Amino acid sequence: MFTIESHLLKATLHPKGAELQSLVQKETGIEYMWKGDPAVWGKHSPVLFPIVGALKDNTYVFNGELYNLPRHGFARDNQFAVESQDFDRIIFLLKQNEASLKAFPFNFDFRIGYTVLDNSIAVTYEIVNTGKETMYCSVGGHPAFALPIVADNVYDDYYLEFEQEENAGRWPIADGGLLKTSSIPFLNDTKVLPLNKALFATDALVFKHLNSSAVSLRSHQSEHGLKMEFPGFPYLGIWAAPGADFLCIEPWCGIADSIDSMQLLEEKEGINKLEAGAKFTRSWTVTVF
Repeated sequence: MFTIESHLLKATLHPKGAELQSLVQKETGIEYMWKGDPAVWGKHSPVLFPIVGALKDNTYVFNGELYNLPRHGFARDNQFAVESQDFDRIIFLLKQNEASLKAFPFNFDFRIGYTVLDNSIAVTYEIVNTGKETMYCSVGGHPAFALPIVADNVYDDYYLEFEQEENAGRWPIADGGLLKTSSIPFLNDTKVLPLNKALFATDALVFKHLNSSAVSLRSHQSEHGLKMEFPGFPYLGIWAAPGADFLCIEPWCGIADSIDSMQLLEEKEGINKLEAGAKFTRSWTVTVF
């Protein structure tokens, strides 16, 4: 385990999956991350790479060959190296290996950087195509925040407040984690989404191309919450396991296959194309209060 700190915030990270596992505000002692109870959902903030979501039949086609990848890819289950560490910053690195090449036939450097400043933590994904041919990939975050944040609140005290007014449908998830082919009305000219556990009875809320690039998690009963900023991420997932005391706010550069997907990697919705030697970078930030 590794820790980085500012004068206000302490983050704890695990090299397996380069996963953020704890985020504590020093003055209040509040832990903002889900505890990772394996009886409910044993993760804290997995990284999604080289795909986001599920593939149709867990399979894609590239250059006429069939490849298999599990939902959300393999990075979250791999051991990252620590490339550098300072008091307030750490960079993890994952490269291709024998197992990854069987599922994803590309050479890459995948870095995840964490930096704390005051009450904020910035998470940066950097993907470099170190091979000689074009690479196709997706990346995303899956942080789970404890809910309620403070002990005297309940889940239903909380709501999400989007940066801008939204008029957006949610994209339903079919069996196997695939998206259906049309959205259903959900956010109707509003900035506010009240939270309750029944919202996730049929899996995540999936949104495409929202107006907002930031959302805040707030309570009607407490001053404590957080704000996530995610510029450059075209998709957003909101999820919790059934009945669980957490909320995942998931910025994605990529998305699950639809039920009518042709399974061609180059044509996959949300796929990012990197020429040989090219670099792809995205960052999201959480500020706690």
